Amino acid sequence: MSLRDQLEARVLNSKKVIPADKRKIMEDSTNALLAKEISKSAVKKGDKIPDFTLPNAVNRAVTLSEVLKNKMAVITFYRGGWCPYCNMELKAFESLLPAFEEKNVQLIAISPEVPDISLSTKEKNELSFEVLSDVDNKVAKDFGLVFKMPEDLQDLYLNSFNIHVAKHNGNDDFELPMPATYVVNQNGDIIYDFIHEDYTKRAEPSEILSFINSL
Repeated sequence: MSLRDQLEARVLNSKKVIPADKRKIMEDSTNALLAKEISKSAVKKGDKIPDFTLPNAVNRAVTLSEVLKNKMAVITFYRGGWCPYCNMELKAFESLLPAFEEKNVQLIAISPEVPDISLSTKEKNELSFEVLSDVDNKVAKDFGLVFKMPEDLQDLYLNSFNIHVAKHNGNDDFELPMPATYVVNQNGDIIYDFIHEDYTKRAEPSEILSFINSL
């Protein structure tokens, strides 16, 4: 099953199990973000990738420009290990990791979660690629991907779903990155982008691999 099919199945199931009033809060938040069209001003195909250095899940610094000396990179921003859609995406990339490595491509996933939480996400999903911690969304802000969760959504996540976003992120600013995936060549040029305000929409890893294979 493709990632897209898995995500759509999850959306349909959520409509069945999440009460209408709670679902409305989530949908209103997504629609408000869609209306802002933040993705239009985000870093995208044709731009140079902003360089960054971030700690991985075991607190070792990873610098993008160093990675690009030897490999291309696929970089994906996700909200956190608490997000089921993010976990589906990460697992889908992991399932194709050997094929990406065969093309000399480094997979990198970035979230605002602190390293200890990122390590839990990496272990839970049995990920073999780099999972980086972008505390305070400093890198995600350089990419133009960051938005603030509305207060009613903050309350819903905490009190109805027991999701402690502040604990995961090590701060109480309630800022998250939009889902975004980039393919970057060794010159630091972005040659593919996927950016979406709707957190249930993600880049399809198999399509990214097909794109890389066509280069």
